[in-house]
Amino acid sequence: MPKILVVDDEVDFESLVRQKFRKKIRNKEYEFLFALNGQEALDTIKKHSDIDMVLSDINMPVMDGLTLLSRIKEQNTLLKSVIVSAYGDMENIRIAMNLGAFDFVTKPVDFEDLESTMDRTILQVIQLRKTMQALKENNIMKLYVDDTVLNYMGGQEFEASLTTNDVIEASVVFIDICGFTKISESASPDNLVNLLNTYFDVMVKEIIDHNGYIDKFIGDAVMAVFREKNHLQNAIKCSQAIRSEIEKLPEKMMDIQFKPAVSIGINSGEMIFGNIGSQSLKRFDFTVLGDVVNTAQRLQSVATPGQILITEKAAQKVKSNFELNNIGDKILKNKGAPVTVFEVV
Repeated sequence: MPKILVVDDEVDFESLVRQKFRKKIRNKEYEFLFALNGQEALDTIKKHSDIDMVLSDINMPVMDGLTLLSRIKEQNTLLKSVIVSAYGDMENIRIAMNLGAFDFVTKPVDFEDLESTMDRTILQVIQLRKTMQALKENNIMKLYVDDTVLNYMGGQEFEASLTTNDVIEASVVFIDICGFTKISESASPDNLVNLLNTYFDVMVKEIIDHNGYIDKFIGDAVMAVFREKNHLQNAIKCSQAIRSEIEKLPEKMMDIQFKPAVSIGINSGEMIFGNIGSQSLKRFDFTVLGDVVNTAQRLQSVATPGQILITEKAAQKVKSNFELNNIGDKILKNKGAPVTVFEVV
């Protein structure tokens, strides 16, 4: 039974949670603990080491939610947190995500959305715990896995083989900001970074809203993965939303004259989800790889500004849901034969 810690200084919120999830509580599908601020939450976490996730407000006395996030990140990187707050501006969302928040839900709370978010978060925790068990069984000690796996104690030697990988069905999206490299030659570093982060904020919001997650930032590009139900449709809808929102941004920001546009490649299918990194640095991260991922990146590389490109196989799956144009065959790097490509209108 998942154990969830709710941290909010509004006493009424505890009553609301108990009421909305009364059937799940009665059927022992969820167990809730409650704290009124971040310090109480940390004390509760010490007493209950089996807590699966934290739902936390931001604005609280004694210790606020963002400080709590940073403390949780320091002490227990396996414990996942979701921010539940009326402060839903992009600055707070970005700070929370940088501090390790798994997701962000705004008040007033849509409890169906909250329950879906909780289930996704708990599933992630379960997957990470399975990974930890695999690490133990393979005697992989003293491993640090970039905020996804518990910091591991012990003086044992680091084992060479890593077997914590799986094959998953998912969709991957590569989003590149077209022409951004050119303006880096003349813009100040501070303005350039702030501008790039502004663009990324727009992308991150849409990716989260469409049930995806950020796999990594690559220079001025973003790699996102979608694994939920209808992941390919979600990936395409997200890409359309990002294209639209980026195009709405002003041409002059941070004293930089630049008309933003994105080129996007999407692919869907089986890919390897694995623990990838360097043994010598003891730095690892969970990511996806394989031909499906490579093809998505290649599609992005041939896309023009404003284009969203998918493969013919993907197009067959979604042709009834989206307007598509067959733009013919494209030569993609490291592909032996031309690939038929479709554009999402």
